Amino acid sequence: MSTPFWISAFLDFGADGFEDGVAFWQGVTGFSLAPRRGEDEEFATLVPPTGDDYLRVQRLADGPGRIHLDVHVDDPDAAADAAVGRGAAVLARNHGYVVLRSPGGLVFCFVSHPAGERPPAAAWSGGRSQVDQVCLDIPPRLHDSETEFWVQTTGWDLRPEDSPEFSRIQPPESFPLQLLVQRLDDDAEAVTAHLDLASDDRDAEVARHVALGATEIRRHHWWTVLTDPAGTTYCITRRPAR
Repeated sequence: MSTPFWISAFLDFGADGFEDGVAFWQGVTGFSLAPRRGEDEEFATLVPPTGDDYLRVQRLADGPGRIHLDVHVDDPDAAADAAVGRGAAVLARNHGYVVLRSPGGLVFCFVSHPAGERPPAAAWSGGRSQVDQVCLDIPPRLHDSETEFWVQTTGWDLRPEDSPEFSRIQPPESFPLQLLVQRLDDDAEAVTAHLDLASDDRDAEVARHVALGATEIRRHHWWTVLTDPAGTTYCITRRPAR
């Protein structure tokens, strides 16, 4: 098995929401935007002031927006072959990366891009915050098999959380993104994912996001659900920034 040495998250926006989505997440993170790349300049990287990048953006040609994972490994082709043996499907093979769909339907990539230094949290007037987690939203009928797929793909331990619907696939501390697993109440068609932020002051962080153009959807005890200007759902949590 090719053990991941880094995890990145792609914010995949529909064409109509791409520019607004990119500008919003630049404001949220304080990251700069690297030069656009791809045949149609559909890809770009959000670059932190220090440390290695772990958030990227893509303009989709069609379909709704989504989050997808890039799993960084030494040999993407070998990792993809092993993942196929665990139930994944290869969608495309390219030079340096392979696009796949997990057994539960989540699009992800194996890539070989080097990285290893986790950026620090950003400091604002309301305290520190950071995008530091990807939550895998898994329908009940797919929960056990999809969770086991990601445990085997990463080689990381599965740990229970305080709430029974959540568990955590725990990466090394040096990784920028943790993986949270959520068992959904509704039996959705496929597995999806969303980003979570840690924040020292959730209320102040929510207010900052709303001022940048987000919409607050609902508030729970430990987290608040919002959508960005492109319609991407994400959460701000009460977990302190690392």
